Amino acid sequence: MSRLAPLCFVLAGLVGALPALAEEETANANRIGRAFAAIEAPAIDGRLDEDVWAAAEPITDFVQANPFEGEPSTERTEVRILFDDEAIYIGAMLYDSDPSGIIATDARRDSGLDDTDSFRVIFDTYHDLQNGFVFGTTPSGLEYDGQVSNAGGGGGFGGGGPQMRRAGTGSGGGFNLNWDASWTVATHVGDDGWSAEFAIPLGTLRYADSPQTWGLNFQRNIRRKREEAYWSPIQRIYNLYRLSFAGELHGLELRTPRNIQVTPYALGQGGRDYSVETEFQTNYNFGADAKVGITPSLNMDLTWNTDFAQVEVDDQQINLTRFNLFFPEKRPFFLENAGNFSMGAPGSVDLFFSRRIGIGPGGAPVPILGGARLSGKAGDYNLGFLNMQTEEVGGVVAANNFTVASVSREFGQRSSLGAMFVNKMGTGNAALDDDWNRTWGVDGQLGIGEAITFSGFAARTQTPGYEDLGGEYAYRGRGEYFSNRLRLWLGMTEVQENFNPEAGFLRRSAYRNLDYGYFSYHRPKWAPIFRELRPHITYSGFRTLDGFLETERLHVDNHFDFENGWYFSPAMNRITEGLQQPFEIREGIVVPAGTYQHWQAGWRWNTNRADALSYSGGIDYGGFLSGEQRTLDTTFNFRWGTRLVTAVSWLHNDIQLAEGNFVANLGQFRASLNFTPLIYLQTLFQYNDDSDVWSSNVRFNWLNTAGTGLFIVYNDTEGLGNMLIGPQNRSLTVKYSRQFDLN
Repeated sequence: MSRLAPLCFVLAGLVGALPALAEEETANANRIGRAFAAIEAPAIDGRLDEDVWAAAEPITDFVQANPFEGEPSTERTEVRILFDDEAIYIGAMLYDSDPSGIIATDARRDSGLDDTDSFRVIFDTYHDLQNGFVFGTTPSGLEYDGQVSNAGGGGGFGGGGPQMRRAGTGSGGGFNLNWDASWTVATHVGDDGWSAEFAIPLGTLRYADSPQTWGLNFQRNIRRKREEAYWSPIQRIYNLYRLSFAGELHGLELRTPRNIQVTPYALGQGGRDYSVETEFQTNYNFGADAKVGITPSLNMDLTWNTDFAQVEVDDQQINLTRFNLFFPEKRPFFLENAGNFSMGAPGSVDLFFSRRIGIGPGGAPVPILGGARLSGKAGDYNLGFLNMQTEEVGGVVAANNFTVASVSREFGQRSSLGAMFVNKMGTGNAALDDDWNRTWGVDGQLGIGEAITFSGFAARTQTPGYEDLGGEYAYRGRGEYFSNRLRLWLGMTEVQENFNPEAGFLRRSAYRNLDYGYFSYHRPKWAPIFRELRPHITYSGFRTLDGFLETERLHVDNHFDFENGWYFSPAMNRITEGLQQPFEIREGIVVPAGTYQHWQAGWRWNTNRADALSYSGGIDYGGFLSGEQRTLDTTFNFRWGTRLVTAVSWLHNDIQLAEGNFVANLGQFRASLNFTPLIYLQTLFQYNDDSDVWSSNVRFNWLNTAGTGLFIVYNDTEGLGNMLIGPQNRSLTVKYSRQFDLN
């Protein structure tokens, strides 16, 4: 435990510093917008032609972040905000001097807003400069929503591709796009530009009774100009989630809503698992979720006989390493306030990973009997509590109970302090006395001005049989400097050999990791074809606890961001892989122990993603273990207006080693036929010759609100190789869910 002393010292200093920071104001006080009480609710048809809108003072004077930071937006935008006892209403008029140039891409719910004309709003309802609700749309009228925590910030590798907005790219709970709220939007495109009307029920938001001064900002994208403009100015290195730059919304006098929602479902399913069943099986099921507002800012979610049949299947991955793959959470029940249940280094060391609940080995579903989830804010504190019970699956997974409890508090300047407890316990007749696992953790973040951030966590697990062995802890410390021209960071992680978060995610164990990086950002006036150049060098090295170099990656690169939307990244990587034991990378191909060091090209590129036809690709070429790697990644995207959106991709790995050669291919075809923003047909076909399977996922969605509605889902997995031939699993599911508002 002596190795934890430096981090404990930092955390102790953090505790002492936070109260002083609590009084510090960092909001952009120069921008104040006002909401007005509505005499009557406006009709949500996308047209701002009603008298109720004319009575509200418009919010105007948007300012560019890109391409010319600080300059007025090239097109006029007017936003009005109304409220009544039921909802908040937003009316946005987005004038455009060339309406024929307006770009709208996908129309599906939660489709990306960066490669299309778009408008979005963020409400910091607690005015804590860290948490927010985002709502957005495009000229096609799609619904886009998400939750922001920790000002959208993550803590991982700091590079990002061309579509990543640097400091605003969240990880873990930083930005939760999969959160789906109950609200409506409509748009209209006319001779003067386009307009949008939002109606957001009060029960959808979480806010304090008083005072009702919220943080507020708006973002408008004009895609043909690659222009990003904000109402409250933001430095171009950040994005909408950086709430310390938000303005304020005054004039709200909102009632305290009684928030009770019940969402029952009915499901019919037929299918066959060809490995264990001889006949086609059918079953019918029903269950329900409920949301009960304990206070306006604290909710209890309840679930009984939980089902996630409508959730999109995971993208298949090819693993060329010895370490675990990470698949993100997509199931709705676990998504609201996900940041309250996030601690560690996301995707690497997660103290709690909700996919451990209801998903067994190999991705097999495990029935969830029910559970409860309390999340939100109580005074100055963020709370999270979860208890879930799963069923036993004979011979595969025992019945388990999962409990998570967390508390955190945010302070001024992006600073915070939190603690978490996680417990997994075997239940049922077959449970053993020593079938349990516990995890404790604390984390903190200290912001100094806008540019400097220190963060870290420390955690310990407890597993029966490990008590006398020691080494059940992990910790991480990280410091970062981030300005308009320069980004520097340094991080250190240590995971001991017996650290065992069974209800979390651990990519690798028993290591120390050092990572650091240097980025610089340039707007070259001498080369107007470039929007920005980003030369950078990053390093990440993993050593075993006895000092053996296990993995090392030195990355040297320069991002060329072209003004026309094209992008090129010609990276060179110095990669070291150390094997203490022979590694069977594929059946019959065993790489002997040793240290392998090579240079490797890792180039990435794309054309303008806003075009109807676009292309992106990448290559990895060079040394790999005892031989060479030749990897080509190719994706073609085609859309026909907003009705049809398709993508075809192919990942080809040609691995030539001294011990043998193999080829691993992964192909994907995605298509979405959008009848309306809420009615669409989606397909995902995947071919993976590495695992000898071809899979199909076809989903028809007819949505009502908050992700409920009619879902028809067909899944088919076919074996293609010597060991797997013919159908492996086929199923057809019809599910209907409906949200009932009992307020």
